[in-house]
Amino acid sequence: MATKSFSNIKLGAFVLAALAFLILLLYMIGKNRNLFGNTFTVKARFHNVQGLTPGNNVRYAGIQVGTVKEITILDDGQIEVELLIEKKMKPYIRKNASAAIATDGLMGNKVLNIVPVQGQADPIEPGDLLATQSLPNLDNMVNTLSGTNNDLAVIAAELKSALLRINNSAALWDLLNDSSLSPNLSASMANIRSATAKANTMVNDLDELVLDVKSGKGSLGAILTDTSFAENLNTAIIGIKQVAGQADTLAKELSLVTRGIKHDINEGNGAVNALLKDSAIVKSINVSLSNIEKSTQNFNEVMEGMKHSFLVRGYFRKLEKKKAREESLRKPETN
Repeated sequence: MATKSFSNIKLGAFVLAALAFLILLLYMIGKNRNLFGNTFTVKARFHNVQGLTPGNNVRYAGIQVGTVKEITILDDGQIEVELLIEKKMKPYIRKNASAAIATDGLMGNKVLNIVPVQGQADPIEPGDLLATQSLPNLDNMVNTLSGTNNDLAVIAAELKSALLRINNSAALWDLLNDSSLSPNLSASMANIRSATAKANTMVNDLDELVLDVKSGKGSLGAILTDTSFAENLNTAIIGIKQVAGQADTLAKELSLVTRGIKHDINEGNGAVNALLKDSAIVKSINVSLSNIEKSTQNFNEVMEGMKHSFLVRGYFRKLEKKKAREESLRKPETN
C-alpha cells in the first residue's frame, strides 16, 4: 500500500512538472508571438517577402518591438504583411517610417526592420500602412558573387594565356636582355624632360607676351590697346576710300579720253587719222624724208669741197688750230 502511494505521488509530481513545463513553454511561445502583451497591428506590402514567415521578429532601429502576425497574398504583384507592435513603442514609430525585410545575421532567420526616416510626422496608429523599401538579399548577393567569380575565372584564363604568350616571345626577352635598353631609355627620358622644360619655358614666355600685349606694351600691344591708333586707322581707311573714289573717277575720265582718241583715229578727219590711215600721205612723207637725206648728203659734200677751196681754206685751218688748242688745254684738267 505504501509503495502504491509513493508511486502515485511520483506520478502526480511528474504530471505537475510536465504541466508546469507545458505552461512555461506556451508562455514563452506566446511571449515571442506577443500573445500576452499589449499590442496593436500595422501593415506593410511587399512584392517579395524573401522567405518571411509569421512569428519572425520585427525590429525598430535594431530593437525588438514585435512579431509578424500574418502574411496574405493580395494579388500577383503584392503581398500584405500584418505586424504586431508593442504599444509602448507607439510614440516612437512615426507614420513616415519604412519597413524592409532583412536577414538576422549571415544565415539566420528573416526579420522585418522598421527604419526611421528624418522629418516631422505623427505617431503611427493601429491599422496604418507602412511604406516599404527593398534591401539587397542574400540570394541576390550570391548570384552577383557567382557572376563575379565567373568573370574572374575568365580574366584569370586570359591572364594565363597572355603570360604564356609573353614567356614564349623570344623577341620580348631579347629586348629585356638588351644591355643597351636601359641607357637608351635613360637618354629618352632625359630628352623628354628637356623637351618638357623647353615647352614650359615657351609657355611662360607666351604668357608674358600675352600679359605685355594686354598691358599695352610693344607694337602689338599699342595697336590693340591704343584708341588713337584705331581712330587714325579709321581716318586712313576713309582717306583710302576717297582716293579710291578719285581713282575711279580718273579712270573713267581716262577711259573717255581713250575712247575719244580711238574715235578720232578710227573715224575722225585729223592729222593723226590721216597719218595712220592715209597711205598717200605716208608715201609723201617717205619721199620728203628721202629728199631731205639726199640734200643733207649734197650739203656735206659741198662743205667738204669748200674746205679745200683757196678762198676759205685759211678759215677752216684757223678753226682746226683753235680746236686743237682747246683740246690741249682740257687734257691737264681731266688728268
